[in-house]
Amino acid sequence: MNRYNGITLDEFIILKEKDYPDATGNLSKLLRDIGVASKVINREVNKAGLVDILGAAGAVNVQDEEQQKLDVYANNMLINYLKNGGQCTGIGSEENEDIIAVDTEDGKNAHYVVLMDPLDGSSNIDINASIGTIFSIYKRKSNKGLCNLDDFLQEGNKLVAAGYVIYGSSTMLVYSTGSGVNGFTLDPSIGEYCLSHPDIRTPDTGKYYSVNQANYSSFPTHTRRYIDWLVNEKKKGLRYIGSMVGDMHRTLLKGGIFMYPATNSAPEGKLRLLYECIPMAYLMVQAGGRATDSKREILDIIPSQLHERCPIYIGSTRLLKRVDEFVENFGD
Repeated sequence: MNRYNGITLDEFIILKEKDYPDATGNLSKLLRDIGVASKVINREVNKAGLVDILGAAGAVNVQDEEQQKLDVYANNMLINYLKNGGQCTGIGSEENEDIIAVDTEDGKNAHYVVLMDPLDGSSNIDINASIGTIFSIYKRKSNKGLCNLDDFLQEGNKLVAAGYVIYGSSTMLVYSTGSGVNGFTLDPSIGEYCLSHPDIRTPDTGKYYSVNQANYSSFPTHTRRYIDWLVNEKKKGLRYIGSMVGDMHRTLLKGGIFMYPATNSAPEGKLRLLYECIPMAYLMVQAGGRATDSKREILDIIPSQLHERCPIYIGSTRLLKRVDEFVENFGD
């Protein structure tokens, strides 16, 4: 029997901290702050249809995407909790053009920076489909004082933690600190995340592939041939939610592959390297899977820009191995 069965997220974080003799408790507090913020966001998501929080906010973000009201709410809520928690020295958000340095005494002395997509899949809000929050945590590179951009532009292999929250039929928080992946389901009766998916391991293959099939004609040749192989030879079924958190959650638990390739209109890819690709790759690798941009392992890529984009192929190892073979045989 797993010694952690039935415990809450806070209890689990504290118990796991004991596995690291040099731990100071700062990362644990930061993870708990993110967990609390996600509960508040979940509350608003669940009552969105009852209050004036559905629909567009009337602005666009730095990605030139129309902001939804819940996007703005989730972004502000996470920023407030991270600023006030005392363990975060800086924040990078998909919704903000520049980094946010925490200009307080605690913030200047803090050890960690957080990158986040506050509400992934927000176009699904109005139809009540799965949406989520993605986060990743790095140890700052700079000395004490205000953080700087270099603190955020680190490859995924240097992450100290990453995770996501999925707001669906139930709300789950899934995270890793580099020693496996664990999932916690929010029990609304007590307002606590409880361990429900200990030591998640993704299968080495799966029944489904996930991609925006409407873009098929503009995918690279190797990806089109790979999709043909999946459909015609392996008889894989297509599942696509349009929220990376939703599609990734299914792939992590059930196996398969999620792809967001380069296209003619987005040759560098569409998904953000720092906010989406790296944290999800970290989780998938920790669970026994793989993630590449078709040429490089995602976790080996050194970011050059805060809002850099990247193609991604992520999922079961056997299916990713075939991606390698199709790239080798068909090139671009």
